[in-house]
Amino acid sequence: MTHHAPFTPEQLRDLLYENDLTALSALLHDAEAGDIVEELRRLPGEDRAIVFRLLTKDQALEVFERLDHRTQGDLVELLQAEETAVVFEALDPDDRVSLLDELPAGIATKLMTGLSSGERDLTAVVLGYTVGSIGRRMSPEVAPIPLSATVEEALERARARALEAETIYTLPVVDDSRRLMGVVGLRDLLAADAGTPVADLVIPANTAQATEPAEDAARRCADLGHLALPVVDHEDRLVGILTVDDALAILKQAESEDQARMSGTEPIRGHYLATSIGTLVRSRVVWLLVLAVGASLTVQVLEVFEATLSQMIVLSVFVPLLIGTGGNTGNQAATTVTRALALGEVQGRDWFRVIRREAGVGALLGITLGGLGFVITGLIYGLGIGSVIGLTLFTVCTLAATVGGTMPMIAKAVHADPAVFSNPFISTFIDATGLFVYFGIAKFILGI
Repeated sequence: MTHHAPFTPEQLRDLLYENDLTALSALLHDAEAGDIVEELRRLPGEDRAIVFRLLTKDQALEVFERLDHRTQGDLVELLQAEETAVVFEALDPDDRVSLLDELPAGIATKLMTGLSSGERDLTAVVLGYTVGSIGRRMSPEVAPIPLSATVEEALERARARALEAETIYTLPVVDDSRRLMGVVGLRDLLAADAGTPVADLVIPANTAQATEPAEDAARRCADLGHLALPVVDHEDRLVGILTVDDALAILKQAESEDQARMSGTEPIRGHYLATSIGTLVRSRVVWLLVLAVGASLTVQVLEVFEATLSQMIVLSVFVPLLIGTGGNTGNQAATTVTRALALGEVQGRDWFRVIRREAGVGALLGITLGGLGFVITGLIYGLGIGSVIGLTLFTVCTLAATVGGTMPMIAKAVHADPAVFSNPFISTFIDATGLFVYFGIAKFILGI
């Protein structure tokens, strides 16, 4: 058993600061690959390049494969093309394409030129599909089994491709035209007699169309609990395979993007501590400007009802409560529906059911909060103000939940990201309309 020397982030940073490359090389030589990966993701660019250059060839290969694509891209840009050619060649074609998407065109072209012809052809297959499709994220390295083969022949083919194929646990079965006929599991092959025809063991396959959205295919793979999902073209010919680990990586990335956008920011790719302040600012400033413009609507509404406020100043006390409750209610509905869309629990045709359900939820929340607001406010400020607050809370909660549930559905219908249409815009919309509702009810009940 190999015993690794203690490795701490402080040691690595101290040696980098002191520029003691000999000691740093010795420290890295005995370090676990996982520890090196974590520290590379946290380090600024130039320090990453220094550390990576000090790794042994085997360490460099293992570490590079385990880095996220953004960090890989940063390293490739910092290092010379010849320094990364070996690790680039060692990547799987799908990981290679994800890295190429992070790189400037000039660097990407140089790396592609340096590939062996076989690896270049495999990479070109994946590059041929549009960004965002599962074809762009699949592995073309599959081990198809001919429908006419026996179990013995199938096992021999699987054994021959074991090291290069993405997976051999789920084996696609194809005819002479490479059309997918089904799949067979490695366990079933091992349990069968050598002379048994593969055709007797084939089961129907759930597949993904190469041109369909990557997130949809990944969600289906995860929901079905399959180890792998064959990817086919429009003529049902086998073109690649999606493994469950790649599917989960796609879903994790999609979830991170949705969470960021629902919070009013663009997702940052890569480690937070290694992301420049300028990048963090750019990820947030556009959304803040959009929301600031939207918030100006609230100011305009307050100006419209300035006379009403001057007649009864107490109404201004409840403005933060009412618009805050409306915004939170709308955000809750939007988050719930966005998640349901992502999980495939809701489809575009379900829009009326979603609106009806969210309107019902909003009405019940409004009755609860409005009733509580009526009692408490009525005891303190009188029944007139209590009635205004109670009715406003009921109306705003119903409206906010309905709008919050509808916006992600509209986004899905126009092929936009539901997360982008969700919380930031809903909060701004409810703030403005909630004030119209509030002052309208106040003028009606209080006669001002």
